[in-house]
Amino acid sequence: MKAAKDLLKNQNGRLELEVEKRTRKIQETQDATIVILASLVETRDNETGNHIRRTQHYVRALARRLQSHPAFVDYLVEGQIDILLKSAPLHDIGKVGIPDGILLKPGKLDSEEFEIMKTHTTLGHSAIENAERQLGMTVEFLACAKEIALNHHEKWDGSGYPQKLAGNAIPISARLMAVADVYDALTSHRIYKEAMRHDEAIAIIIEGRSRHFDPDVVDAFAEITDQFENIAGRYSD
Repeated sequence: MKAAKDLLKNQNGRLELEVEKRTRKIQETQDATIVILASLVETRDNETGNHIRRTQHYVRALARRLQSHPAFVDYLVEGQIDILLKSAPLHDIGKVGIPDGILLKPGKLDSEEFEIMKTHTTLGHSAIENAERQLGMTVEFLACAKEIALNHHEKWDGSGYPQKLAGNAIPISARLMAVADVYDALTSHRIYKEAMRHDEAIAIIIEGRSRHFDPDVVDAFAEITDQFENIAGRYSD
C-alpha cells in the first residue's frame, strides 16, 4: 500500500512539473508574439519601443493603486493585472494600417487625415479579432488587447472615438490606458513637438478629470505621479 501511495505521489509530482513546464512555454510564446506584433508598430510609427514599455508600466501602476477601490475591486484581481500588462503593448497595433503620409506627418493632421488616423482603433480591434477567429478560441490577453485597442481613445464625457462611449460604458482597461497613453504623449518628444514637463502633463490630466478621463482613475494618477515620473526616467527614449 505504501509503495502504491509513493508511486502515485511521484506520478502526481511529475505531472505537476509537466503542467508547469507547458504553462510556462505557452506564456513565453504569448510574450514573444506580443513583442513581435508591437515591433510591427515601431517600424512604422515615430513612437519608440520605450513608449510601449512606459505605457505598460503606467497601466500597471494605476491598476495597483485602484485594486482596492470599490468600483474596481472585482475587476482588478492579480490575474487581470497580469493580463493588462501583457495586453497593453498592442493598444496601437492598428497603426500598421494607416498610410505613411498620415502616420508620419510632421505637422498637425487636417480633419480628413484625422478621420483616417482615428480608424487605427477599429483596424487594431479587427486584426486581433481575426487572429482569435483563426485560432478558433478566445485567449484572455487577446480579448483584453482587443478591448484596449478599440476603446483607448474614448472619453468619459462621450466625445471620444470610435463609438462615443461615455462613463462606465468604457471598459476599465481602456480607461486606464487613456491616462497612460495621454501622459506619455505629453511628456515625449516627437518630430512635431517638444516634450512637456512632468508637472505640466499632470495639470492637463487633472484638468481632463470627468471630461476626458474617468475621475477615479485621475484621482489614482494624482496620488502616484512620482511613480509615473520614475517610470518615464527608467524607460526614457
